[in-house]
Amino acid sequence: MTSRREFLGTMAAGFGAAALRPERADAASLDVAIGLQLYSLRVAMNQDVPGTLAKVRAMGFREVEGAGTWGKTAAEVRAAMDKAGLVCRAAHTGLERLRDDRAGAFAEAKAFGASWVVCPWIPHEGDFKKDDALKAAEMFNGVAKAAQAEGLKFAYHCHGYEFVPTADGTLWDTFVAATDPKLVSFEIDVFWAKAGGVDPAQLIAKLPGRVAFLHLKDMRKGLSLPPASSKAPEDSNVVLGTGQVDWPAVLKAAGKGGASVAYYIEDESPDPFGQIPQSMAYLKTLKV
Repeated sequence: MTSRREFLGTMAAGFGAAALRPERADAASLDVAIGLQLYSLRVAMNQDVPGTLAKVRAMGFREVEGAGTWGKTAAEVRAAMDKAGLVCRAAHTGLERLRDDRAGAFAEAKAFGASWVVCPWIPHEGDFKKDDALKAAEMFNGVAKAAQAEGLKFAYHCHGYEFVPTADGTLWDTFVAATDPKLVSFEIDVFWAKAGGVDPAQLIAKLPGRVAFLHLKDMRKGLSLPPASSKAPEDSNVVLGTGQVDWPAVLKAAGKGGASVAYYIEDESPDPFGQIPQSMAYLKTLKV
């Protein structure tokens, strides 16, 4: 499974998204928009942005989460989204850009009408350490405060490596405690939380009011990964409802938090066009 860190490192054109309240592609009883994280279709997006976005809309989505500009200009991506009838309220932006070109990152987001900037990875050498967690928390507090001044909101996407056990729980607990609860929200990637060694539903329940987004992604049955994992085989991402995740429990926990903006299907399998419609169909059967 291609790491998001590797992917972010290849994106030279920046990150952005447009933001409007769309009609929902509902699961049966979820009062939250169901969208698609465009990283799922990174191969197709790099080849044909307008055509791929048209296919996304044809699958029934009205909302997407940004993951780059795919070698296009911000205006070209926005025009393609508009033409396809898609909107996007959140976009992933690399930590390096938020550190080195914060004004540019925010300006790009505002140019697209984005309301949320999401950082999906904390660069680190070797194992994730306490110093990495504390430095990132300090930086994100500053990013979130600056984003607020620009009319934007900020969230961090968990990625598995944060769940290193410590005397106080995990490094995730250390990181969360050091972030400003009024400014820093979270995007819980259910797959990576499970890969990291924690129960996703319990993780979400411990963050009332702070989980703005979920990445809906299931793990193949029988797969076992070392604690704090952030890498997995390509065939480990399976159709929602066919893997290890207890989706009713996860979605019930997220619903109780009251802060959710959207849930995004993310499919990192070799067959996203085949699996995504099946995952959508599964969500529509749920009653949470």
